[in-house]
Amino acid sequence: MEWLFELLAGLVIFATFWSMIPRYEWWFRVADFPRNQLIVLGFVVLIAWIVWYQPTSTSEWLWVVLLIVALGFQLRMVLPYTFVWKKQVKTAVNKPDAHRVTLLVSNVLTPNPNKQALIDLVNKHQPDILLTLETDKAWEDALSVIEPDYPYNVKVPLDNLYGMHLYSKLELINPEVKYLVVDDIPSIHTQVRLKMGKVIWFYALHPMPPSPTEADKSVTRDAELLMLGRHINPQDLPVIVAGDLNDVAWSHTTRMFQRISGLLDPRIGRHFINTFHAGYPFLRWALDHVFHSNYFTFVDMHRLDKIGSDHFPVLTTLQYEPEAKVEQPEPEPTLEDHKESVQTIQDGLVEGEKVSETIEEVPPPNPEINATQTGTQSTDNPKNSM
Repeated sequence: MEWLFELLAGLVIFATFWSMIPRYEWWFRVADFPRNQLIVLGFVVLIAWIVWYQPTSTSEWLWVVLLIVALGFQLRMVLPYTFVWKKQVKTAVNKPDAHRVTLLVSNVLTPNPNKQALIDLVNKHQPDILLTLETDKAWEDALSVIEPDYPYNVKVPLDNLYGMHLYSKLELINPEVKYLVVDDIPSIHTQVRLKMGKVIWFYALHPMPPSPTEADKSVTRDAELLMLGRHINPQDLPVIVAGDLNDVAWSHTTRMFQRISGLLDPRIGRHFINTFHAGYPFLRWALDHVFHSNYFTFVDMHRLDKIGSDHFPVLTTLQYEPEAKVEQPEPEPTLEDHKESVQTIQDGLVEGEKVSETIEEVPPPNPEINATQTGTQSTDNPKNSM
């Protein structure tokens, strides 16, 4: 039995220290994801080992100590996303609904045939903004039934699992589709006029994940996040960033993105919202995110019912409340953050060029946009910068 305890403890210890290695390759970065699962496994092994086996030798106690150290590190990563931590975003005070914006984010899974399930959720919850990811032309056609209620939209149907559609009841102003790092991975950048008249910025992202079937390295994903973060930081504007970032909230890159951008995470001090994988209850983590500037406070954020995708949809309601800024300090970047982000972006653009060379079909340069246009757009360039 001793060998089993050592094997399982070794797995937790190895995965913990493996995740600390600052490498881009997917086989390193995969260790960022299952922290909750490693915590559960580690505590089960620790308690069982001490209660049942009762270690006595120095080597056995060394295993126990290393396991406790690993669990301490894992807990430090995930506890901020529980109620025991201080809330990063204040709970909204009572204001008219015109100050609020409700956003539904759904990675639909391109081949998912159950398109009516998402339509039913939209009809039930009536979000102000719907962001869909992995949507192709078939999904676009199916979602056309909601367009009478969502007259403002940006449509980027793609067959590569990176299609993206934005539907809005609120006025979209000068939306642009940009391909920041890889030539067929779009992002949407737009202004949105809230019901009370204030104009905010909204960014939708879905970078490539590090995995054996997609990107060999995380650096294109990391670069896209950090490019956006560096673009947002100096502007001091009301901003919302949403999408399937193919990264967990506690990863080194996502936490650095928060510091570089100055954006807040409404889950900190509240609860996990694990959105992937919908089919495996014990193998779930948060890939779908909403970050925002300190102009907003928190009303609600929760996971919705399955729609046949491998992701759960997420419904978030925020309130425009600029007077709360002084009570919601922005995360501050360090000098090392600035240096590392610049290097990561450079590495990501180089890797992005390599990935782009393998693309068989570049997306059409002019996506369908139904919005208010007041200036020159740059969507004619399939590889455009911030």
